[in-house]
Amino acid sequence: MKNYDKILIIGIGNSGRSDDGLGWAFIDKIKGNLPGNFDCEYRYQLQIEDAELVSHYAVVYFIDAHIKQFDKGFDWKDCCPKATDSFSTHELDPETVLYLTKNIYNKQPKASILGISGKSFQLQIGLTKIAQENLRHALESFYEKTGLNYVKTIT
Repeated sequence: MKNYDKILIIGIGNSGRSDDGLGWAFIDKIKGNLPGNFDCEYRYQLQIEDAELVSHYAVVYFIDAHIKQFDKGFDWKDCCPKATDSFSTHELDPETVLYLTKNIYNKQPKASILGISGKSFQLQIGLTKIAQENLRHALESFYEKTGLNYVKTIT
């Protein structure tokens, strides 16, 4: 398979902090229904090393929980390379990862960020009912955006 065919989904979060696990839950729900050119990765947070990983893909989707309550329960945004200041190199935003990918590896995959609205970010296992509904809508949108066949078993 050629690199220009490869697609990466990075689920960012922590399933031990209730709705912060939305990025991981997204991957859990979708990974068995993806074609062979898709890869999925779970991350607590993005780090410098992720720039090398991203450099191997034509398209990257960053999926993360969001504290903002979006009208549809989720929001898509294009992700463009951007240098940002950070206190630490152990937590980067997707734009910074793309900036590093472009500047270190001379690669610039097409990238999007899918923010899914969460309600509770406390130490607790499991998504709230609102987050589960928002996840369902975000999955439907992903299938529509990518042109993949929607799998009715997703709840």
